[in-house]
Amino acid sequence: QVQLVESGGGLVQPGGSLRLSCAASGFTFSSYVMRWYRQAPGKEREWVASIFTRGDSTNYADSVKGRFTISRDNAKNTVSLQMNSLKPEDTAVYYCNAGRVLSGVVNNYWGQGTQVTVSS
Repeated sequence: QVQLVESGGGLVQPGGSLRLSCAASGFTFSSYVMRWYRQAPGKEREWVASIFTRGDSTNYADSVKGRFTISRDNAKNTVSLQMNSLKPEDTAVYYCNAGRVLSGVVNNYWGQGTQVTVSS
């Protein structure tokens, strides 16, 4: 059974930091690109960051570049998102995503999300 379980969300003041984690099970974690998305109230879900299978390539949305860092541990089947210099506009539910295309077959999994609120 595939599972992605996010943790680490919460309430933080502007300028503060949080570290989100996502624990994966039920699939071959090391062969999947891992991504973080977020969805703010009344807005569409948006991509935040990606990390490729070996962790040697990352990409970020312009809105978080320089403030957020994505990382993965293939031995522990986890992916993390370190969020620094948080802003009120970072408030959203953050989702972990695992994706792979292999021999034309698309596999795409989502976690249940974790709430991040940035407010004074």
